[in-house]
Amino acid sequence: MDTVIKDSVNKKSNIFPMAIIGMLFFIFGFVTWLNGSLIPFLKIICDLNDFQALFVTFAFYIAYFVMALPMSYVLKRTGYPNGMAIGLLIMAIGSLLFIPAALSASFIVFLIALFILGTGLTILQTASNPYVVLLGPNESAAMRISIMGLINKGAGVIVPIVFTALVLSDLGDTSEQALTALGADELQELSNRLIMPYLYMAVTAICLIGLVKFSHLPEIEPEESDNISEGKSGITQFPQAILGALALFCYVGVEVIAGDTIGLFGADLGAKHFSTLTSYTMVFMVIGYLIGVTCIPKYLSQKNSLVGSGIAGILCIIGVMNSSIDSSSIAETFWGWSSIPSVPNPIFFVALMGLAHALVWPSVWPLALKGLGKYTAQGSALLIMGISGGAILPLVFGSIAESSSDMQSAYWVAIPCYIFILFYAVKGHKMRSWSNKK
Repeated sequence: MDTVIKDSVNKKSNIFPMAIIGMLFFIFGFVTWLNGSLIPFLKIICDLNDFQALFVTFAFYIAYFVMALPMSYVLKRTGYPNGMAIGLLIMAIGSLLFIPAALSASFIVFLIALFILGTGLTILQTASNPYVVLLGPNESAAMRISIMGLINKGAGVIVPIVFTALVLSDLGDTSEQALTALGADELQELSNRLIMPYLYMAVTAICLIGLVKFSHLPEIEPEESDNISEGKSGITQFPQAILGALALFCYVGVEVIAGDTIGLFGADLGAKHFSTLTSYTMVFMVIGYLIGVTCIPKYLSQKNSLVGSGIAGILCIIGVMNSSIDSSSIAETFWGWSSIPSVPNPIFFVALMGLAHALVWPSVWPLALKGLGKYTAQGSALLIMGISGGAILPLVFGSIAESSSDMQSAYWVAIPCYIFILFYAVKGHKMRSWSNKK
């Protein structure tokens, strides 16, 4: 084990800290996956094209790259529980900034609020993920992170439904064409409807500050000595961590493309329920995390889950690019008997990407942190910086889609990402020096 928890805890005493961290992961998911509904919404309010609308993801996820290292120094000074409280406070401030953003209908103010929200999440993610990895044996860490991911993606299933209920429930026709036809006063009223969801979010974050402060979470400390990390002068000498951060860069990029562009894709195809399409991706991710919880490590190793993710992701992209937008045969086969609206086959494959890559995040963390010893905190910050893939890759996708006027074919940008994830699974996580000597 690379780090220890102060006042060593047994399995029974781990339950309460895991419950607290589980609440935080629910908030991560709620805030993060609200963007999927927010993007097509702001596209209409602020009169944006697809590329401009994806600056929502850029502003939110670039905070992870810019603020990860500064936040790691904050954690070093404050300790992890106090750092979590600070992160929640920053999130509350970012949520409250949505009030002036909505009242002014200013895209720039929305982006500033999203960046601040991302900053709060940065410190929370930097603190919480090592907790989950270290509260038990390393070989079952992916299973524990899968439990957290299940909570996170469960929030992702709920949030588009909540957003639609709070913002769009009494508007009648909510297709992109109908909302675009609204007058200036009606668009302002539509913008004002964003205040309530983010006000609720701010109140929730403030309540969680009290819970974290008085829950007495155990502190994380580095071991005094670590044979594996002896002779290392910095985090850059750990290829498994550097390559792991790049794998997460690729993963978060394709995760955001699958979760946040599906609404834009659906709107372009005329789907009236475009604001809830993120839920389709999240449902498939929940299925993936259930596989992780039940199968890792008993039936499926962390390495093999990554191999499967890379291969399945590539197959999904082939399906997106080569299936017909005029057919909904796959969705009708799976749930046509229910009241769930069917979707065209390419949108089905975009949603299915959620299942394909669901186990990347829980598998990469333990593999990348293994053997870091006293550099675990730096490694965690580095992995968090990999989340910036959610800022860069969707913009690349949007630029290609806008220039070619063909969003369906733009999904090819995910193929190199899945190939790199496959490389990390097969070789990258084993590397202990850049000369490839173990």
